[in-house]
Amino acid sequence: MKRLPLIPTIIVAAAVLTMIGLGVWQLQRAAWKEALLADYARAMALPAVDLDPLLASGRPLPELSFRRALVSCDARDVPVEARAGRNLADVTGQAFTIPCRPGASGPAGRLRINAGWATRPDAVRRLSLGGIVAGRLSLVEADGPITLTAATAAPPLVPSRPPGPDTIANNHMLYAWQWFFFAAAATVIYLLALRKRNRPRLPPEP
Repeated sequence: MKRLPLIPTIIVAAAVLTMIGLGVWQLQRAAWKEALLADYARAMALPAVDLDPLLASGRPLPELSFRRALVSCDARDVPVEARAGRNLADVTGQAFTIPCRPGASGPAGRLRINAGWATRPDAVRRLSLGGIVAGRLSLVEADGPITLTAATAAPPLVPSRPPGPDTIANNHMLYAWQWFFFAAAATVIYLLALRKRNRPRLPPEP
């Protein structure tokens, strides 16, 4: 039996170990994501939070993802932003968002209201919101926009589907098994290559 080729064996072993390590990391990520999604699901059942004192405090916002919330808005005849969205019947169309307090600074300036849904992107061009708006927050990140989906739509729109943690991708387990499969495949391919290399060759014909 021929000796193992040193350099190719080291390279393959390092690659397989790296792929196994990535698979283990994805398993750890899957456990973390499951716990996070469970926290978000519990947040959906909590009482509504009043955003006004939190925005007025000037301090960083606490974890508010997917919480029910209410806030006072003052947006008068502002242009809308239309994006793909769904209504309460889960029909695809356009969701229309506007700033809650145009020109505000800090978290208040990042707060946007999903004012409602329509089938066409030109259903409305401008909207006004005044007074208290109640609804559900989407995923709240440190520096990104804060979107509150209003429970009551601004006419002529109808309510958009409220956000939930089911919109967050959770593919870590799939990625883990993919890495383990790649590691196994690389091992099998290399073993087959070694087997072919060590196979005795027939003597040349006279």
